[in-house]
Amino acid sequence: MAMAWKGRLVAMLNVGLRVPSIMLLEVLYRWDVSSFFQKIQRSSLNNNPLFQYKYLALYLHYVGYILSLVLLTLPRQHLVKLYLYVLTALLLFAGHQVSRDYVRGELDSGFEGPLYLEPLSMNRFTTALIGQLVVCTLCSCVMQTRKIWLFSAHLLPLVARLCLVPLTTIVFINRFAMIFTGLEVLYFLASNLLVPYKLAKTAYRELVQVVEVYGLLALGMSLWNQLVLPVLFMSFWLVLFTLQIYTYFSTRDQPTSRERLLFLFLTSIAECCSTPYSLLGLVFTVSFVALGVLTLCKFYLQGYRAFMHDNTMHRGMTEGITLLILAVQTGLIELQVIHRAFLLSIILFIVVASILQSMLEIADPIVLALGASRDKSLWKHFRAVSLCLFLLVFPAYMAYMICQFFTMDFWLLIIISSSILTSLQVLGTLLIYILFMVEEVRKAPVENMDDVIYWVNGTYRLLEFLLALCVVAYGVSETLFGEWTVMGSTIIFVHSYYNVWLRAQLGWQSFLLRRDAVNKIKSLPTASAQQLLQHNDICAICYQDMTSAVITPCSHFFHAGCLKKWLYVQETCPLCHSQLKSHSQLANPAHIDAPANQNPAEAGLGEPAPAAPVAQEGIESAPEAVSPEPELPEGTAASSSSSSSSSSTSSTPSTPSVEECQESSSCSEPGGVEGPSPNEEQKCQGGNQPLAMIAGISA
Repeated sequence: MAMAWKGRLVAMLNVGLRVPSIMLLEVLYRWDVSSFFQKIQRSSLNNNPLFQYKYLALYLHYVGYILSLVLLTLPRQHLVKLYLYVLTALLLFAGHQVSRDYVRGELDSGFEGPLYLEPLSMNRFTTALIGQLVVCTLCSCVMQTRKIWLFSAHLLPLVARLCLVPLTTIVFINRFAMIFTGLEVLYFLASNLLVPYKLAKTAYRELVQVVEVYGLLALGMSLWNQLVLPVLFMSFWLVLFTLQIYTYFSTRDQPTSRERLLFLFLTSIAECCSTPYSLLGLVFTVSFVALGVLTLCKFYLQGYRAFMHDNTMHRGMTEGITLLILAVQTGLIELQVIHRAFLLSIILFIVVASILQSMLEIADPIVLALGASRDKSLWKHFRAVSLCLFLLVFPAYMAYMICQFFTMDFWLLIIISSSILTSLQVLGTLLIYILFMVEEVRKAPVENMDDVIYWVNGTYRLLEFLLALCVVAYGVSETLFGEWTVMGSTIIFVHSYYNVWLRAQLGWQSFLLRRDAVNKIKSLPTASAQQLLQHNDICAICYQDMTSAVITPCSHFFHAGCLKKWLYVQETCPLCHSQLKSHSQLANPAHIDAPANQNPAEAGLGEPAPAAPVAQEGIESAPEAVSPEPELPEGTAASSSSSSSSSSTSSTPSTPSVEECQESSSCSEPGGVEGPSPNEEQKCQGGNQPLAMIAGISA
């Protein structure tokens, strides 16, 4: 626990010590040196010597950039030392101020006698002495040295006053103390003058080695991780935003209304994204806010189990990248504050719509899985349904507010369409969830549930497609009859490709797959009551009893609905993985309609191979893989034996049950193999486990 807290403290220190360097970059970017000197030229300070050194100030401006970048990339150990040196210098300056104020107080009083005779002089002396002792102690602790006399030069005026030295002499002693302290600082700087050069040389050598061995990409990733740039820029932006809010409220005496607070919030954000550095800070802040919202959404739905399987697509980077692209394309940082606030409000609406879509992507599989499962926890169902209701109502409300407060244009239409699409998707998810719950209440599977789910999905997919088509039509009309821009045309092209063309293509492919699956199911023969009685087995997909079934060309029995769902995934038999032939290839009825208990020789399949001894040998060699067969009726046993013989001589095995599939797998290769092979054993024993999952999959 202590090590964990120490690691967190080091990480916070690593970020906090680098924030001032970005603040310095922000100040240097906002400070226009040319405009500064133009103001001096127009003012009464025209003859000021500062204006004569304009180019020197420009050079110092660029040197400030270099120093800021050095502070930003300096290793943490050296950065801590640098801040300790700066703190020591500030403490020495504070000691100088205390000594100067004491000397001025004594000069103003004019009392040169003993201190104990004048209470005011005694109070000034005691206060100055305590202050100087604190400064000396802190400097000694910060510099980690016991030579406290190095920082005690400012005690000389106090010692001189205690020795009744004249006040005029104390003034010179104070100046001497200041000069002595300054010489100490200069000596320290001169002794460490080559340290920056050595650090730069070492850093350059390490950078060259890293680039030669790993490349520039590895170097960039290493710096990204060591500097923790996302957290660093977010901390910088939050500090900047807090200072902006504090500055506003510190200059206002009257309370602010609610509308004024909203305007203040937008204008403060607009003020805090006027430079590239602050814009990056806003991007990372939005990313972390989106990450927090999505994490809270996952925790609300699944609790602590949500953190076991993290999805890289739901880490908030999509929202941050969206904001950055829109800000760069629209020239956000070059606008005035009012226009920037207005444009920023539209961009933030787009970001919120993206967050809502990500929340739906998280909630949709969880809600559908909860509806398909038999989990009776009311609290889980309440959390899932309540979040879906929120995602249904809030996007619609956001679209309504946009229509109320803004004039409609292409960008706003994209936001509104995205919000309506989110609501439509949530509505489709809720309808499917309700269908699953109705099936659960009925305690019996609905025969055409898959078709109902398909048409529900198809309906709201069609509405999404029509809505995207309307957006494209509006954008094309605005481009043709309004103002044409490259950005608008690019957005229309991307929207047309991803939201219109791809959706239409995927919808048509899904329709063709379902049509082919339905045609194949219709082309398969239906099992009679006698065949079902002779088969006497369950459906290998859903593990339920079969009152009706279809027979595949390889003589396997399945529910028609279960097999249709399987055919949406792949066009092979779920048990033996042989290709299911079309209706035109099923012209030979002897291949399909042969009874399950018919001898293979009578069916025209040739003489049966001696597969039974091999199968028996395989079973004896692997007793753990095959469980003992239960006693079956006489007809069923005959059917099983004939099926295993058929499987050994034909490429279309008739192995309806799992046990018989295990027997047939042991003699699938010529010459016989001791026990089933790993692949065949996986097909027979474990291969049916995913089939039950397919029974609950909709198109």
